[in-house]
Amino acid sequence: MHLKTMKCNRFCLIASVEDPDMFNRPEARASFEELFRSYDREATFQFFKSFRRVRINFSDALAAAEARARLHKSEFNGKELRLYFAQSVHIGSPRLEPPKPDKQFLLSPPPSPPVGWEQRQDATPVINYDLLCAIAKLGPGEKYELHTGTPTTPSVVVHVCESDQDSSGPEEEVEGARRPRPKIIQTRRPEYTSTVMQ
Repeated sequence: MHLKTMKCNRFCLIASVEDPDMFNRPEARASFEELFRSYDREATFQFFKSFRRVRINFSDALAAAEARARLHKSEFNGKELRLYFAQSVHIGSPRLEPPKPDKQFLLSPPPSPPVGWEQRQDATPVINYDLLCAIAKLGPGEKYELHTGTPTTPSVVVHVCESDQDSSGPEEEVEGARRPRPKIIQTRRPEYTSTVMQ
Protein backbone atom coordinates (compact mmCIF):
# COMPACT_ATOMS: atom_id res chain seq x y z
CA MET A 1 0.00 0.00 0.00
CA HIS A 2 2.88 2.37 0.73
CA LEU A 3 4.37 1.81 -2.76
CA LYS A 4 1.02 2.49 -4.38
CA THR A 5 0.72 5.70 -2.37
CA MET A 6 4.11 6.85 -3.63
CA LYS A 7 3.20 5.89 -7.19
CA CYS A 8 -0.15 7.72 -7.09
CA ASN A 9 1.20 10.86 -5.47
CA ARG A 10 -0.02 13.10 -8.30
CA PHE A 11 -3.53 11.54 -8.48
CA CYS A 12 -4.72 12.19 -4.93
CA LEU A 13 -7.69 13.95 -3.40
CA ILE A 14 -8.00 15.22 0.15
CA ALA A 15 -11.52 14.95 1.55
CA SER A 16 -12.59 17.23 4.40
CA VAL A 17 -15.12 15.22 6.42
CA GLU A 18 -17.22 17.02 9.04
CA ASP A 19 -18.84 13.82 10.38
CA PRO A 20 -16.68 12.53 13.29
CA ASP A 21 -18.62 9.22 13.44
CA MET A 22 -17.32 8.26 10.01
CA PHE A 23 -13.85 7.64 11.52
CA ASN A 24 -15.25 5.43 14.30
CA ARG A 25 -17.83 3.28 12.47
CA PRO A 26 -16.58 0.65 9.97
CA GLU A 27 -19.88 0.68 8.01
CA ALA A 28 -19.58 4.47 7.48
CA ARG A 29 -16.01 3.99 6.24
CA ALA A 30 -17.13 1.25 3.86
CA SER A 31 -19.86 3.44 2.37
CA PHE A 32 -17.37 6.32 2.02
CA GLU A 33 -14.86 4.07 0.23
CA GLU A 34 -17.58 2.67 -2.06
CA LEU A 35 -18.50 6.22 -3.04
CA PHE A 36 -15.02 6.72 -4.57
CA ARG A 37 -14.47 3.15 -5.78
CA SER A 38 -17.24 3.74 -8.29
CA TYR A 39 -14.74 5.99 -10.09
CA ASP A 40 -11.61 3.87 -9.55
CA ARG A 41 -11.64 0.25 -8.31
CA GLU A 42 -7.94 0.48 -7.32
CA ALA A 43 -8.39 3.54 -5.10
CA THR A 44 -6.76 3.40 -1.67
CA PHE A 45 -7.65 5.42 1.42
CA GLN A 46 -5.78 6.92 4.37
CA PHE A 47 -7.90 8.17 7.27
CA PHE A 48 -6.58 10.98 9.49
CA LYS A 49 -9.03 11.16 12.39
CA SER A 50 -7.39 14.03 14.29
CA PHE A 51 -7.46 16.25 11.17
CA ARG A 52 -10.87 15.03 9.97
CA ARG A 53 -9.32 14.37 6.59
CA VAL A 54 -9.17 11.39 4.23
CA ARG A 55 -6.57 10.99 1.52
CA ILE A 56 -7.87 9.15 -1.54
CA ASN A 57 -5.18 7.79 -3.89
CA PHE A 58 -6.28 7.12 -7.46
CA SER A 59 -4.47 5.12 -10.15
CA ASP A 60 -5.57 7.53 -12.87
CA ALA A 61 -5.66 11.31 -13.07
CA LEU A 62 -8.95 11.34 -15.02
CA ALA A 63 -10.67 9.26 -12.31
CA ALA A 64 -9.45 11.70 -9.63
CA ALA A 65 -10.66 14.70 -11.65
CA GLU A 66 -14.07 13.14 -12.33
CA ALA A 67 -14.55 12.19 -8.67
CA ARG A 68 -13.66 15.70 -7.58
CA ALA A 69 -15.97 17.30 -10.16
CA ARG A 70 -18.98 15.16 -9.19
CA LEU A 71 -18.55 14.80 -5.43
CA HIS A 72 -17.18 18.21 -4.36
CA LYS A 73 -19.69 19.95 -2.03
CA SER A 74 -21.99 16.94 -2.19
CA GLU A 75 -23.71 15.51 0.90
CA PHE A 76 -22.42 12.47 2.80
CA ASN A 77 -24.26 11.28 5.93
CA GLY A 78 -26.02 14.65 6.18
CA LYS A 79 -22.75 16.66 6.07
CA GLU A 80 -21.10 18.55 3.21
CA LEU A 81 -18.12 16.79 1.65
CA ARG A 82 -15.33 18.98 0.32
CA LEU A 83 -12.60 17.62 -1.98
CA TYR A 84 -9.25 19.17 -2.85
CA PHE A 85 -6.42 18.05 -5.09
CA ALA A 86 -3.34 17.08 -3.08
CA GLN A 87 -0.20 18.89 -4.09
CA SER A 88 2.73 16.75 -5.03
CA VAL A 89 5.49 16.82 -2.41
CA HIS A 90 8.19 16.50 -5.05
CA ILE A 91 8.35 16.99 -8.79
CA GLY A 92 11.01 14.96 -10.54
CA SER A 93 13.64 13.85 -8.06
CA PRO A 94 12.50 13.14 -4.47
CA ARG A 95 15.77 14.63 -3.15
CA LEU A 96 16.64 18.26 -2.66
CA GLU A 97 19.14 19.22 -5.34
CA PRO A 98 22.17 21.39 -4.48
CA PRO A 99 22.18 24.92 -5.93
CA LYS A 100 23.66 25.48 -9.35
CA PRO A 101 27.34 26.45 -9.04
CA ASP A 102 27.00 29.66 -11.06
CA LYS A 103 28.12 32.20 -8.46
CA GLN A 104 29.32 30.06 -5.58
CA PHE A 105 32.79 31.63 -5.79
CA LEU A 106 31.27 34.83 -4.35
CA LEU A 107 30.41 33.06 -1.07
CA SER A 108 32.57 33.44 2.02
CA PRO A 109 34.77 31.45 2.45
CA PRO A 110 34.86 30.91 -1.31
CA PRO A 111 35.27 27.47 -2.88
CA SER A 112 37.27 27.06 -6.07
CA PRO A 113 36.39 29.60 -8.78
CA PRO A 114 34.64 28.35 -11.92
CA VAL A 115 36.66 26.92 -14.79
CA GLY A 116 38.21 29.63 -16.95
CA TRP A 117 37.86 32.40 -14.37
CA GLU A 118 40.78 34.81 -14.27
CA GLN A 119 41.39 37.66 -11.90
CA ARG A 120 41.00 41.05 -13.54
CA GLN A 121 44.07 43.27 -13.38
CA ASP A 122 43.66 46.70 -11.83
CA ALA A 123 43.68 49.54 -14.31
CA THR A 124 46.51 52.07 -14.27
CA PRO A 125 45.42 55.16 -12.31
CA VAL A 126 44.65 58.21 -14.43
CA ILE A 127 46.34 61.45 -13.36
CA ASN A 128 44.45 64.55 -14.41
CA TYR A 129 47.16 67.18 -14.77
CA ASP A 130 44.65 69.91 -15.66
CA LEU A 131 42.90 69.38 -12.36
CA LEU A 132 46.17 69.41 -10.41
CA CYS A 133 47.23 72.63 -12.17
CA ALA A 134 43.89 74.31 -11.38
CA ILE A 135 44.17 73.30 -7.71
CA ALA A 136 47.74 74.66 -7.53
CA LYS A 137 46.55 78.07 -8.80
CA LEU A 138 44.00 78.50 -6.02
CA GLY A 139 45.02 81.25 -3.64
CA PRO A 140 43.94 81.72 -0.01
CA GLY A 141 40.98 83.99 0.64
CA GLU A 142 39.76 83.92 -2.96
CA LYS A 143 36.64 82.32 -4.38
CA TYR A 144 36.24 80.40 -7.61
CA GLU A 145 32.99 79.66 -9.40
CA LEU A 146 33.05 76.10 -10.71
CA HIS A 147 29.54 76.00 -12.10
CA THR A 148 27.38 78.96 -13.02
CA GLY A 149 23.83 78.89 -11.77
CA THR A 150 20.73 78.54 -13.94
CA PRO A 151 17.09 79.30 -13.09
CA THR A 152 16.67 75.72 -11.83
CA THR A 153 20.16 74.87 -10.46
CA PRO A 154 22.43 76.68 -7.99
CA SER A 155 25.93 77.82 -8.76
CA VAL A 156 28.92 76.01 -7.22
CA VAL A 157 31.54 78.32 -5.66
CA VAL A 158 34.74 77.21 -3.89
CA HIS A 159 36.09 79.46 -1.12
CA VAL A 160 39.75 78.74 -0.38
CA CYS A 161 40.55 78.80 3.33
CA GLU A 162 43.47 80.70 4.74
CA SER A 163 46.37 78.64 6.01
CA ASP A 164 47.24 78.48 9.73
CA GLN A 165 50.39 80.55 9.17
CA ASP A 166 48.46 83.38 7.47
CA SER A 167 45.78 83.60 10.14
CA SER A 168 48.06 83.43 13.18
CA GLY A 169 48.96 87.07 13.88
CA PRO A 170 49.29 88.96 17.13
CA GLU A 171 45.86 90.48 16.65
CA GLU A 172 44.30 87.06 16.10
CA GLU A 173 45.21 85.50 19.44
CA VAL A 174 44.42 87.43 22.58
CA GLU A 175 45.72 85.73 25.73
CA GLY A 176 45.66 82.27 24.14
CA ALA A 177 42.07 82.56 22.90
CA ARG A 178 41.39 82.07 19.21
CA ARG A 179 39.08 84.26 17.25
CA PRO A 180 35.61 82.80 16.70
CA ARG A 181 35.01 80.99 13.46
CA PRO A 182 32.99 82.84 10.85
CA LYS A 183 29.39 81.78 10.39
CA ILE A 184 28.76 79.66 7.32
CA ILE A 185 26.01 81.18 5.20
CA GLN A 186 23.90 78.55 3.46
CA THR A 187 23.27 78.91 -0.24
CA ARG A 188 19.65 79.70 -0.92
CA ARG A 189 17.79 77.28 -3.15
CA PRO A 190 16.62 78.86 -6.42
CA GLU A 191 12.92 79.28 -7.05
CA TYR A 192 11.40 76.33 -8.84
CA THR A 193 9.19 76.91 -11.85
CA SER A 194 7.19 74.04 -13.30
CA THR A 195 7.79 74.94 -16.95
CA VAL A 196 8.39 72.08 -19.33
CA MET A 197 11.51 72.46 -21.45
CA GLN A 198 10.90 71.46 -25.07
